[in-house]
Amino acid sequence: MSDFTYIDSHAHIYADAFGADRKEAIRKATEAGVAQILMPNIDHTSVEEMLRTESDHPGTCLAMMGLHPCSVQKHFEQELYVIENWLSKRKFIAIGETGIDLYWDKTFLAQQQEALKIQVRWAKQYQIPIVLHTREAFSEVYDIIAQEQDGSLTGVFHCFSGTPAEAEKVIKLGFYMGIGGVATFKNGGLDKVIPDISLDHILLETDCPYLAPVPYRGKRNEPAYLPLIAQRLADLKKDNLNQIAQKTTANTRKLFNL
Repeated sequence: MSDFTYIDSHAHIYADAFGADRKEAIRKATEAGVAQILMPNIDHTSVEEMLRTESDHPGTCLAMMGLHPCSVQKHFEQELYVIENWLSKRKFIAIGETGIDLYWDKTFLAQQQEALKIQVRWAKQYQIPIVLHTREAFSEVYDIIAQEQDGSLTGVFHCFSGTPAEAEKVIKLGFYMGIGGVATFKNGGLDKVIPDISLDHILLETDCPYLAPVPYRGKRNEPAYLPLIAQRLADLKKDNLNQIAQKTTANTRKLFNL
């Protein structure tokens, strides 16, 4: 059992990649010191498995509700109706994940912007944080959040891999940055950014099953690898692992009201 307590602030542990050994993966995570695993939703197809995972692991796996930008297409309103319906039925720890993704396709940018604005309104309505996906779209997401920030909006720029200037913008918004496996990549770029970001603004995440940290890069990622990301942070910040674990866990509890 680990001496430290971590929270994986962003993990798709309910995904098909864990279909054969989900319980074992969660057990390994617990042994590695990962006390809680926060689960962002994708779209209507992921809700059932996510909620089943939550009920199978009460208090450990906690669900968010949102529409992933890669699932925003021509008829995205139907997807949002499903999300809205779930939000009215029960409590979720956050709206997410939402945002904008221009990596694969820019066809539905206008729809992604509209879907994000609607989900920002829900975050305010339910007074819960928002979890933002910004792949190849930092400025597009930032512009919407900056416009909507009235002091009541909180959240995290998940999988942050931006510049020092972008980190500064996130901090000025009162948001956090989710740091994951990219921090361990040789050319990930975060070695230039992390040393100058205060721990006050950082959450740890795996984004499993994606973006496994070194030495597992290219393989399935899992919450048990979170301490490797924490250790990389400690190395970059010339800090001790205990401080990284304590501070990032406290930040996550504060943001998600755990």
